[in-house]
Amino acid sequence: MIGPLFVVGAGGFGRETLSILHALAADGGLPPVTGVIDDDPARADLDRIEELGQRVVGTVADLARRTGPFGAVLAIGSAPARRRIADLLAGTPVRYPVVVHPDATIGRLVHLAEGVVVAPGARLSTNVLVGRHVQIDQNAVVGHDCVLEEFARLNPQVCVSGAVRIGSGALVGAAATVLPGLSVGADAIVGAGAVVTRSVAPGAVVKGVPAR
Repeated sequence: MIGPLFVVGAGGFGRETLSILHALAADGGLPPVTGVIDDDPARADLDRIEELGQRVVGTVADLARRTGPFGAVLAIGSAPARRRIADLLAGTPVRYPVVVHPDATIGRLVHLAEGVVVAPGARLSTNVLVGRHVQIDQNAVVGHDCVLEEFARLNPQVCVSGAVRIGSGALVGAAATVLPGLSVGADAIVGAGAVVTRSVAPGAVVKGVPAR
């Protein structure tokens, strides 16, 4: 038993994650969501959460004080924020389910670590390793033999070609392409629509075609 299940984050990706979890609960794959966790939710996000039939029920500190088993999905786009929350919850009885929308395609020999979220339409080929708390957004494509390190994020419609490594905490923007055999370093940012034709250094920000 995973215990009560919480979505951490009331923003846009939190609400997208709620929709994924709703689809999974309908299939019997995960229990219904107990509530949303957010330290400082915007009024508009609170209203939209309520429209989805949920409510914000506490803060990360409240989660950290729980003594019984519980599940959490870190549904915040910011890698530093996800890292910080994971650190705060270390030592608690938290479990991080793998969340994969039924309309995503997961190939053979694809390993998804705890806390991974895969949105609808995403496609993961084969021999892919995906680290803890990675987010793969709608219609992103991950080719064969790729490694996505923990806390990385692929925005919608990203195309990561074969044998690519995406470093810890790196962000690849919407509709960007990373060509085969390259790497995007830890905490680097690839701008939306960019085409990466050479490896990106850790912490670098690149954009354009080709990305510089």
